[in-house]
Amino acid sequence: MTDADSETGTDPQLNDDAMERFPVPTFEDLPEDLQERIAEETDRSGFTPNVFSAFAYKPSHFRAFFQYHDALVEDTALAREEIEMIVVAVSGVNHCYYCNVAHGALVRLYAEDPTLADQLIANYRTADISEAHRTMLDVAVKLTERPTEVEPADLEALREAGFSDEAIWDIGAVTAFYNLSNRMAMFAEMQPNDEFHTLGR
Repeated sequence: MTDADSETGTDPQLNDDAMERFPVPTFEDLPEDLQERIAEETDRSGFTPNVFSAFAYKPSHFRAFFQYHDALVEDTALAREEIEMIVVAVSGVNHCYYCNVAHGALVRLYAEDPTLADQLIANYRTADISEAHRTMLDVAVKLTERPTEVEPADLEALREAGFSDEAIWDIGAVTAFYNLSNRMAMFAEMQPNDEFHTLGR
């Protein structure tokens, strides 16, 4: 997914190679609301991110997935670069190829840092980030890897790092959503667009 701000006039085109394990529908066969959403994203990005092509396989799930995604990035106490940092750290420990590449590009764009995404994917603990952001990612990764071990002390550590209760909720929500996204991407074997590899370099 990308929010690159460019009006390109590019025609939306679903990529047959967006995923390996399920068929990708044709754009013209999609419900009108999906066509409109995909066209908007294509105009912003200059290409149609493959996650849109993949989730179009089941329109009801497409609507729910992207409605929640939009809520997470639009109604949040987190900065967009913080959201993308969580996504990349979580996707790194989950070894999700699609999200590592696609959201790695968004980290580079929103953080205006060409190397941060690679650091976060390899080992967020040694990345060049603030202690507050390290605490944020510690909790996100713990929720990803060992959810039964999350305890009140983890939330208190986030408060001490300067995060509001709303931001703490958002950290949990983004983490949970992208664990779902990672697993669907891996299950369907979604492939990142070539364009993601070079964005923000």
